[in-house]
Amino acid sequence: MHARSRNYVSESEVCKLESVPLDFGDYHPLKPITVTESKTKKMNRKGSTSSTSSSSSSSMLDPLSSVLDGTDPLSLFAAAADPVTTTATMDSTRKKRDKDDSPAVGSDFEPWSSKRGEILARYTTTEKLSIVSGSFSRKAATTGSAVSEKVRTRLEELDDLEEGSQKELLNLTQQDYMNRIEELNQSLKDAWSSDQKVKALKIVIQCSKLLSDTTVIQFYPSKFVLITDILDTFGKLVYERIQSMCVDNRVSLPDNFSPECVNDTAKETCLNWFFKIASIRELIPRFYVEAAILKCNKFLSKTGISECLPRLTSMIRGIGDPLVAVYARAYLCRVGYPPIKYLFTATCFCLLFQQIHGDTVQNQLIVQCVEIPLYLTLYSPAIDWILQCIAYRAPEDYINCAEVWVEYTCRHFTKREVNTVLADVIKHMTPDRAFEDAYPQLQSIIQKVITYIYDFSLLFSVEKFLPFLDMFQKESVRVEVCKCIMESFIKHQQESTKDPVILNALLHICKTMHDSVNALTLEDEKRMLAALINGFIKMVSFGRDFEQQLSFYVEARSTFCNLEPVLVQLIHSVNQLAMETRKVMKGNHSRKTAAFVRACVAFCFITIPSLSSIFTRLNLYLHSGQVALANQCLSQADAFFKAAVSLVPEVPKMISVDGKMRPSDAFLLEFLCNFFSTLLVVPDHPEQGVLFLVRGLLNVIQDYTWEDNSDDKIRIYTNVLHLLSAMTQEAYIYHVDKVDSNDTLYGGDSKFLAEINKLCETVIAQILDHLKTLGKEETLKRQSQLALYFFNTILAHGDLRNNKLNQLSVNLWNLAQKHGFADTKTMVKTLEYIKRRSNQPEMSHFTDLALRLPLQSRT
Repeated sequence: MHARSRNYVSESEVCKLESVPLDFGDYHPLKPITVTESKTKKMNRKGSTSSTSSSSSSSMLDPLSSVLDGTDPLSLFAAAADPVTTTATMDSTRKKRDKDDSPAVGSDFEPWSSKRGEILARYTTTEKLSIVSGSFSRKAATTGSAVSEKVRTRLEELDDLEEGSQKELLNLTQQDYMNRIEELNQSLKDAWSSDQKVKALKIVIQCSKLLSDTTVIQFYPSKFVLITDILDTFGKLVYERIQSMCVDNRVSLPDNFSPECVNDTAKETCLNWFFKIASIRELIPRFYVEAAILKCNKFLSKTGISECLPRLTSMIRGIGDPLVAVYARAYLCRVGYPPIKYLFTATCFCLLFQQIHGDTVQNQLIVQCVEIPLYLTLYSPAIDWILQCIAYRAPEDYINCAEVWVEYTCRHFTKREVNTVLADVIKHMTPDRAFEDAYPQLQSIIQKVITYIYDFSLLFSVEKFLPFLDMFQKESVRVEVCKCIMESFIKHQQESTKDPVILNALLHICKTMHDSVNALTLEDEKRMLAALINGFIKMVSFGRDFEQQLSFYVEARSTFCNLEPVLVQLIHSVNQLAMETRKVMKGNHSRKTAAFVRACVAFCFITIPSLSSIFTRLNLYLHSGQVALANQCLSQADAFFKAAVSLVPEVPKMISVDGKMRPSDAFLLEFLCNFFSTLLVVPDHPEQGVLFLVRGLLNVIQDYTWEDNSDDKIRIYTNVLHLLSAMTQEAYIYHVDKVDSNDTLYGGDSKFLAEINKLCETVIAQILDHLKTLGKEETLKRQSQLALYFFNTILAHGDLRNNKLNQLSVNLWNLAQKHGFADTKTMVKTLEYIKRRSNQPEMSHFTDLALRLPLQSRT
């Protein structure tokens, strides 16, 4: 075949698409969208119209209204604060309980009364204290019905204390303060006995407000004891009052009574108390007073206490001072214990711990000249009580406790404390191999650690972390733990690393995963393990220390030799390393870097044969040969390409793709087309014949056994013609930098061109022979399609001024439509293309060709 001369630059210019400047005007795709509401008329339910007008940009809209449909989230929260509403809207699927209380505490539980005296004796002060005292005057009722007057008057009386009818007693000593609190306690009892219930409530509210005052902070624990004594008294009085209303025929309620035993009058009175308390404006008194009568919920519902405790717990989150908040939790544990199930309130304190070091608390301590160590001791009574409630009669189950507390340690402390916890777990679980019965809990601990410590340089500097991993002796569990660690590393490690601590630890973990692979391991499991190990390999970088990087890959190859995807990744990584070296040297290798890239090439050449997938080997031979060629390693590139040529005959007829067996012809065709593209720029070896690699590949294709009903062999030969046509050009379409291709070596030598023409004739003969074999009736359609395909190849690459080639093209055209199987639409477009080409300079012979190409209509 006589190839036509090509000018690739001019052809590229002709094929470029026309560029059109775009004018967006005021519009830009990244400009924020502005939404404007126009005037609209809305029909009401009776048919009347009302007009609304609002024209504003989206930036002026309420950002919450579109999300919440105009519902104020604070209103929802306020509604949830009402005890009756909360009870009514509680989740209907909540598990019902027969009793509101757990079994009573035993003598082994230290009561609050025994702690009271110790707190009062320990937390004292010499500073002057102050206390607010109320006048408790009664306002006149307004006009209205008797019921509404009563309600209004009670609300006004409650407001009276908050509206100024109070005075502050200053400069009280600690003893004076305690005496005044005792007077208030007695006043509460006197008011109650004289049936002044509202006055009693106002006293309790006034006392509860004192718990928000921390001006003399070291006295706060004792103040809490004194004030909660009054609250306890009030709670007892209210409870006994309602209980007395349930006496029927001089028979009191039993200890384990149910709400059904309570009459309507008692229930109404109980609800009235909760309504009064719900109207208290300030958070702290509202919380404490409701907590004081929490037990009264038993008169209303079996699950009343259980339902109120979560809401009261949430209210504590609104208290800004962490000391005030923790004592509020302690009081909730007092009134809510039992049931123990709601003592999760203690864990909420963990969330407030960071507030201690905030500016608000620190400034307060500076003003009062209180040091942090002394301040922290103020928390002890509250935390001691909370922890006693949590731990009382809980199982002596160590690992379950450790599993929970390790999360707190990881979230709020440093690696030192985490290391201490892990060391303690090892200490408890190692004797008698107790860890074998606690693998789920140990896995949970590891998961929590890597969830909160994802800086792996920090994680692996925890001394006891790897010894902790050693407790996972069961291989399946150990592998799962290693997988979790690697998944966390791949997810959180943003930058490459060369930290020796990380590398050594992760190599150990990855080796554990790799060594678990055996003949029975599923392919999906192998793929997962390989993906995790590959993720680690990709994140390792020694920067410009390329030799250390190659040493790491060599070590990884010996460590992970049983996982083929890992070996593939290592080959790609080493090839990339060679190209990075070329980039640093700007293509001009020194003696040292030239030796280094040859070492990289040798790594790949040695590793590829160990792979089982034949197409993986073929593609890696080609890719590695391209890298060697780019680094001027010509003899090594030839070795890769020869290896690929010699491997082609071993390609099986069927290969497994995604678990299914498929013919391999299409994959081989794709590989060979890529191979031909590379061979264009590969220079001939001085000791080999002309085009020795192309000839060797053609011999392999000739000897390969193709499927009987396949035309892939001829399609490959057609692509060979494309390659040979490109090789005849004076300047090739692309080159490898600093590598002289055959266009430079031969310089258009006539002998070289003659060799190419001989090869073309041989290939064309093979194609024509195949077309003849398709002359049978059942293969005529294939013959037509292949003839048209070959015609287009000659049209694109051949010099049709050559008479023989011109005649061959006409014969192929006629053969394509001879038996009525031609693709008429395609042939029409092809003929139009030929006519257009005939109008171009030096293409007048296309005019004659077009006249010689008849177009038959399909009958």
